[in-house]
Amino acid sequence: MRPISEAAIRSSFVNCTAGEVKRLAMPRDLDELRWDDLDFLGWQDPAAPQRAYLVAESAAGHIGVSLRVAQQTGRVRRSMCSLCLTTHTGDGVSLMTARKAGREGRQGNSVGAYICTDLDCSLYVRGKKNAGRRIDETITIDEKIDRTVAALMAFLRRIAE
Repeated sequence: MRPISEAAIRSSFVNCTAGEVKRLAMPRDLDELRWDDLDFLGWQDPAAPQRAYLVAESAAGHIGVSLRVAQQTGRVRRSMCSLCLTTHTGDGVSLMTARKAGREGRQGNSVGAYICTDLDCSLYVRGKKNAGRRIDETITIDEKIDRTVAALMAFLRRIAE
């Protein structure tokens, strides 16, 4: 991912009102991020852990979505991220839902996916962060990245349509 400014991040959101976009908490470390290691920018709101945000590059430009993180049940379980296919125990994967863009979103429709709670899928795929187990695969890291990006774009399309 190429570096993106705060203004560009704020203007990319498709499922938020203008007021929500103004109030959303930005990542504190934008200037320190290793952008080459990221397929998307994802972060949680430090003041509201049930809120998360995701911004990705698409052919049409940047697309940002606001996510609601489902409350964990407290049970110890193993779950798999639907984007990067990393397995985590405990609360490492969360159901994240996004209000759909436009009229459907105003009617209360949403889309959900099980995603790494810390939104560090890019780092897990590249082996730069370890969460526990990854499935042993014979495909290359580039193919894993392509698969993760394809899953992310499919999720974002379902939100934006």
